[in-house]
Amino acid sequence: MRTAITNIGAVLSGDWRDPFLDADTVVTADGLIESLGADNLDSCDVVIDAGGATVAPGLIDSHVHVAFGDFTPRQNTIGYLESYLHGGTTTVLSAGEVHIPGRPQDVAGVKALAVAAHKCFENFRPGGMRVHAGSLLLEPGLEPDDFAAVRADGVWLTKAGFGAVDSAKDYVELVAMAKEAGLVTTLHTGGCSIPGTFPVTGEDVLDINPDISFHINGGPVAIEDRYYDMIAQTQMGMQVCAAGNLRTGILAAEAAHRHDAFDRLLIGTDTPTGSGIMPLGMLYTIIHMAAVSDLDVTDLIGAATGNVAQLFGLNNGLIAPGRDADLIVIDAPLGGTKHTALDAMKNGDMVAVGAVITDGVPRFVGRSRNTPPTTRQVQVARSSVLREF
Repeated sequence: MRTAITNIGAVLSGDWRDPFLDADTVVTADGLIESLGADNLDSCDVVIDAGGATVAPGLIDSHVHVAFGDFTPRQNTIGYLESYLHGGTTTVLSAGEVHIPGRPQDVAGVKALAVAAHKCFENFRPGGMRVHAGSLLLEPGLEPDDFAAVRADGVWLTKAGFGAVDSAKDYVELVAMAKEAGLVTTLHTGGCSIPGTFPVTGEDVLDINPDISFHINGGPVAIEDRYYDMIAQTQMGMQVCAAGNLRTGILAAEAAHRHDAFDRLLIGTDTPTGSGIMPLGMLYTIIHMAAVSDLDVTDLIGAATGNVAQLFGLNNGLIAPGRDADLIVIDAPLGGTKHTALDAMKNGDMVAVGAVITDGVPRFVGRSRNTPPTTRQVQVARSSVLREF
């Protein structure tokens, strides 16, 4: 399938260092971005007129507690992932299938859970969303052969923080073994999120040394302020989450800039949790952080797209030929005081999502069911596909 988005007012690259592309058209073919320019539009199956709105990479939520199917046992809600798609999130990464009722904690059980989740979501894309599921939950008793076995079955994520360990320090060896096996290691950071768990302090994070410090601004309780500069000087990814502390999220982003580590700042939601499901969580985090600080909106969009792709080794998150064709069309909300998507977000207003494309396939065009309508008209200009978007 070939899809084109034309009449674009601004194209955001997903790279916070060089956020704008000199283009007014994006063409996709066979699930990948083909070109930036208006060549060969006659051969496109669908042409979307952006009406002068802004195109950006689809947002990548780097912290979602998926289960099986488009259902969360934590909030007993069906269809939440498709709803996230209507908030501009085109990809989610599992932060561990911790909410599965009766979740096993033995070695065989945690391995089976990770492999099953990974393989199920290889065959299931809710609303067209990409779901990277199956994050091995680190439990006592896991050995190098166990990590190698799940890696051979396709699992490449692992999560520390909910295991039946005696203390956070017990994760030092487990994380080291996971890294050796080639898994991306992530760590619950901050105070307790639910009864029966224990805090993971800033000192613990430095000792454990995961690839990525999850919800470094708290999930929902933050670490001490003094650790943000210290962690920014390591090689760890620093993930800020919607379900965390806004003030310390800004501290983390500012520390990342001070230490030339902003490439390692990520944005996620840490949902579904006690904070609920948050279809607009990615957008609200970007908007709230930008509106009450000196942070640029384009920097934060990069932290929700290109930075995530870089740290997790994904092929989406950036608008460039050869990248996965996961795109969103955003605009100033109708009735707002600002005239572009970026200005509206800096003003603290929810941006309007006018279209979402994943794998080069339009999932909806015209309006999101979760955001205000666009100021500009985003519409299908031409289509030879027998389906409505």
